[in-house]
Amino acid sequence: MTAFDELWGESSGKHVREGFEPLGGWLAATSSADLDRRQKAAEAAFRSLGITFNVYGQEDAAERIIPFDIIPRIFSAREWQSLSAGLEQRVRAINAFIEDVYGARHIIADGLIPADLVLGNPQFCIPVAGVRPPHGIYAHICGIDLIRTGPDEFYVLEDNARTPSGVSYMIENREAMLRLCPELFDTLTVHPVDSYPELLRDTLHSVAPEGAREPRCVLLTPGHHNSAFYEHSFLANHMGIELVEGSDLEVDDDIVWMRTIDGRVRVDVIYRRIDDAFLDPLVFRPDSMLGVPGLMAAYLAGNVSLVNAPGSGIADDKAIYSYMPEIVRYYTGEDAKLPNVETWRCREPEALRYTLDNLEKLVVKPVDGSGGYGLLVCPTATKAEIEAMRAALLAEPERYIAQPTLALSTVPTITAAGIVPRHVDFRPFVLTGANGVTTVPGGLTRVALREGSLVVNSSQGGGTKDSFVLAPDEETAGDRDPNG
Repeated sequence: MTAFDELWGESSGKHVREGFEPLGGWLAATSSADLDRRQKAAEAAFRSLGITFNVYGQEDAAERIIPFDIIPRIFSAREWQSLSAGLEQRVRAINAFIEDVYGARHIIADGLIPADLVLGNPQFCIPVAGVRPPHGIYAHICGIDLIRTGPDEFYVLEDNARTPSGVSYMIENREAMLRLCPELFDTLTVHPVDSYPELLRDTLHSVAPEGAREPRCVLLTPGHHNSAFYEHSFLANHMGIELVEGSDLEVDDDIVWMRTIDGRVRVDVIYRRIDDAFLDPLVFRPDSMLGVPGLMAAYLAGNVSLVNAPGSGIADDKAIYSYMPEIVRYYTGEDAKLPNVETWRCREPEALRYTLDNLEKLVVKPVDGSGGYGLLVCPTATKAEIEAMRAALLAEPERYIAQPTLALSTVPTITAAGIVPRHVDFRPFVLTGANGVTTVPGGLTRVALREGSLVVNSSQGGGTKDSFVLAPDEETAGDRDPNG
């Protein structure tokens, strides 16, 4: 498959795409030695800051620096306008869907989605059925994974509505680019991304329970052993809120309190980076040492807001994802502005038959998977891996979906062999608060560093790039709107 290159288009390195000439000129004018020097400086800065991630499944799976490539990925103003409209439409539909399935369940009654796919889903949170969170918002923070296959062909690959990660790397990548490649910002009018912590803090404040005049917000982390702990501390610090572990909080008379050296302080909003199962040992896993006993009682009483709301993971499921075009149409009355990747639900006999007959051409994913774990890109897999997947599909077809192997777009990337194309995806971040929906003008571009690889996840050894969103021509660097 021939992939679309986001700098060169379909010209095979002969002509830079219209509007991207400054980047092409910068690459041509910057020597290999200079690029290598800047690349090494970025790595040294990330190492000193402790920007790390765990690569699981390897014998030497210690924390390591996330590889960062200094050649940015660029979105034109026109592209971004179209993408942000589609993202905001999708997130509104996601919130409406979550509210519905924990409430009246109209979409099930109307036969658009099978009841067992929702009610029998491991991510369906029974304790919150019939409970409406403050302001009726469930997925306050969404990371919507996008892929590109052509000049105007963007597809949603995955919806992340539980605890999406990666936004700190988006911000740190930009800081590195401003320090190391400042001349690019003189020739390209790029929207800033450093307003994200402020936008997130405003979102948290907006969804506080009624009566909280000066909401106290905290970020609940599993602790420093968690692979995303750097991000937790980064965001808490930049929002000016406390970073807490479960042992720092207690519940008394259905109110959450934070222990401090000056005594207890009431907490109104918890941005939790802990999965549902570990939130409260009195309701979920009794062996959890990460959560807070009684937290769900406080939440169900309406005394604290949890961001994202418990139960939001139902929208993460890849079988639910396959219904998103219908979900968007059902709740918005519009066709989805961002299409899904074609998906076969292996729980359905015809889809399973097609998948088994064409397995060598497809990508197979577990419906509850994340981080690239459990998926198999069959065109690059061994015969033994394919046969093992065939056996798994026959044994538990309901656990899998299948998708075509698409030619993900490429972006020039620095490697030991020089500047070469590498496949990328994109995770923008969408915030939903009481005052509406906001798409941050940027996101996390993840790059598959191995030649030919389509797996971009940091947990699988992928790297990242800065994502430039260009402002419209009439905007100047002095009056750019950080909200896009």
